[in-house]
Amino acid sequence: MTCDYIQLANSGIQQLKPYEPGKPIDELERELGVSDIVKLASNENPLGASHKALHALKHMHELHLYPDGATFSLKAALAEKLNVASNQLTLGNGSNDVLDLIARAYLQEGDEAIFSEYAFAVYPIVTLACNARPVQVPSNLFGHDLAAMAEAVTERTRVIFVANPNNPTGTWFNAHALDEFLSRIPERVIVVLDEAYFEYVEESHYPNGIDRLGQYPNLIVTRTFSKIYGLAGLRVGYGVSSPQIADVLNRVRQPFNVNTPAQVAAEAALQDDDHLENSRSENTSGLVQIAEGLQALHLEQIPSVANFIAFDCGQPAMPVYEGLLREGVIVRPLGGYGMPNHLRVTIGTSPENERFLLALKKVLKDLADG
Repeated sequence: MTCDYIQLANSGIQQLKPYEPGKPIDELERELGVSDIVKLASNENPLGASHKALHALKHMHELHLYPDGATFSLKAALAEKLNVASNQLTLGNGSNDVLDLIARAYLQEGDEAIFSEYAFAVYPIVTLACNARPVQVPSNLFGHDLAAMAEAVTERTRVIFVANPNNPTGTWFNAHALDEFLSRIPERVIVVLDEAYFEYVEESHYPNGIDRLGQYPNLIVTRTFSKIYGLAGLRVGYGVSSPQIADVLNRVRQPFNVNTPAQVAAEAALQDDDHLENSRSENTSGLVQIAEGLQALHLEQIPSVANFIAFDCGQPAMPVYEGLLREGVIVRPLGGYGMPNHLRVTIGTSPENERFLLALKKVLKDLADG
């Protein structure tokens, strides 16, 4: 081969490495021959999908037809649930897809996109894919320094990505901080408020971004059915914005980007309040269980309001991660986020959390004993 096809790509893409998801269960089985595996790596709902969603999927008989490209029924259900208009919604193949739509619609070569240190890996990916310049602002105690992010805005800034709560750290900011930040951002700059873990948060001063859309026309709120709704395998997320911004995003959205099973299951899941409450309750108790377990092991952790906890192993994290794999427990190393001593563990069921804590205790002892 005489042609270098990497060099033919735009310069932003040349700087990228493929996104690395959490290790799948079957991959660990193949690699190490381990069975009875607990996966706590990808912030999935340990209770699974709602029974209403599963029931709706069982009664599907039209898979030979294309999906509703306008996602009319799901949009109507979402609009009613969120108290917004249908023309404010953009549906995506997961909220990642919506983030990509935003970047493709509003970023080009010479533009800048701002995001925080230790923020979601997709923000720099979609920025560089558009050959725009990523501007990473140093964090404040692993969370967003909103004041510094506002100060970082220049004439070239087109998009700012903020996550509340933040992945992978679980940190959050309150309503006052969000409002002060939004008031400082020029209307010409699109602010993306990523609320993928919105439904898990129980803090009284945690803000609802959708309530601010009327005041800030440059705001886009993104959410997902992959987390608390337990539909990660179907890939469906959405953005809520002004009708004009939604119109722009829908111009670049691929036809049929949300498949029929995803639309059907998501609409049914919206009606299952019991499943949502049970998932939130399980997560709240699990956060306490794992936090107390890490404290007993004298491991420093980042306080989280999401469905995961990031913690400092007090040493390079990869040997701990690999030891956990041998024990049949999959978590997420955070070296790719610039946190080489940290691991992120998803909140599971109580028995899964206990399994993780026992495995972690054993691995740390084995490493200490040499």
